[in-house]
Amino acid sequence: MRKILLLFAFFPLIFGCDAGTINYNNPNIPNYPVNLSVNMALPQYQSLQFPSNTAVNYSQGARGIVIFNTGSGYNAFDLACPNQAFNTCNSPMTIDGINAKCNCDDTESPYNLFTGQSGGQQYSMKPYRVQISGSNLIITN
Repeated sequence: MRKILLLFAFFPLIFGCDAGTINYNNPNIPNYPVNLSVNMALPQYQSLQFPSNTAVNYSQGARGIVIFNTGSGYNAFDLACPNQAFNTCNSPMTIDGINAKCNCDDTESPYNLFTGQSGGQQYSMKPYRVQISGSNLIITN
């Protein structure tokens, strides 16, 4: 009985640790409310029906939102440079295939649209929630 109690005492310590979490709390990007509905049947969003394609909407988020088809779902990220102060970098990131590039970064490290991360950078791209409803994507924060 004592061994069982000891096992239950250490259970949270063994299984409760999370060493692989990405910190999305980015002080460089303001938290603007996002509520975007994207109809993939419209011509400007039809490319999203195929893997590794993107679409950009500049009307929402801090500097706009890029939507990316991963092949198994969709990612949406803010186009504000994650590792630059918001008021010093006024241009949105540019999309190049499956990567996004910050025009204000000194490094040439692109951000991967599958993960939003860039090697050697402190912050990753700011993600948004994506829900699928028929042929619509609902993007929120």
